[in-house]
Amino acid sequence: MTRLPQIALLSDGRRLHLQDGPIDLIVEARGRADAVRAAYEAAARRFAGLLDELCTELPELRTAAEKRAALNGVVARRMHAAVVPYASDCFITPMAAVAGSVAEEILGAMLGAAALDQAYVNNGGDIALHLGEGEHFSVGLMDRPDRHGVMRTMRIASDDPVRGIATSGRHGRSFSLGIADAVTVLAATASQADAAATIIANAVDLPGHPAVIRKPANELQPDSDLGARLVTRDVGELSQTEIAAALESGAECARKLFDRGLIEGAVLQLCGDMLVIGPKDIERQEARPLTLENAVHA
Repeated sequence: MTRLPQIALLSDGRRLHLQDGPIDLIVEARGRADAVRAAYEAAARRFAGLLDELCTELPELRTAAEKRAALNGVVARRMHAAVVPYASDCFITPMAAVAGSVAEEILGAMLGAAALDQAYVNNGGDIALHLGEGEHFSVGLMDRPDRHGVMRTMRIASDDPVRGIATSGRHGRSFSLGIADAVTVLAATASQADAAATIIANAVDLPGHPAVIRKPANELQPDSDLGARLVTRDVGELSQTEIAAALESGAECARKLFDRGLIEGAVLQLCGDMLVIGPKDIERQEARPLTLENAVHA
């Protein structure tokens, strides 16, 4: 039986839902009605078969990244390019950038088909963004990605360099080597943000701490690209000093990436505490519903 991707407008009539296997996208475009229609048609065309493209090169994509890689697909090559800056310092595979790279590809197809005022492709919180002149976009930050919690917002304007947003952490869809509840990264592209969020979330850690429960990744998911590396499964009670130390470890990593020009900013969250690296316009707010019409969650 042939697998078919699910492609449909959501009930609000504005957003497009694209789902195939583990890829689950929410897409929204703004502009002239005919342009939005053309963009959605282009997104659907490009989405069809994209998962199969990635699957044909999955063994290579699950292998530690090297400076050169014999990858054929445009998304696979984008994934590899996003993680190469980290390959000499730590273990990382192109899979660390898969969600952001897919979002970026679909957005690119949309922009190639129509002139839009604004658009985003949200792949489970990893977001590729387009902003026309004078446009802005608001993103809501959760204290952890698997539940509703404390929200902060950040506003991205068209003259900002940020066009990619990604979140990683131990509560996310993928395994993490660190203990962060969530690390949200702003970068020039979604693929770059995705890779950097993984690296920074891994760095929010307390190695050897008895309250941190870890298990080999391949015991939890036999085909994990992390193999037998220990991933975080639970974090017990930590003191304020320990929370601060873990966050500072991640912040030091984020500052280095910021200085290298690999990210535009990051928000690190652990046990209700937060550190902000880079952007000065992230609003620290009390917990309250986010009412901005164009806000999405990272």
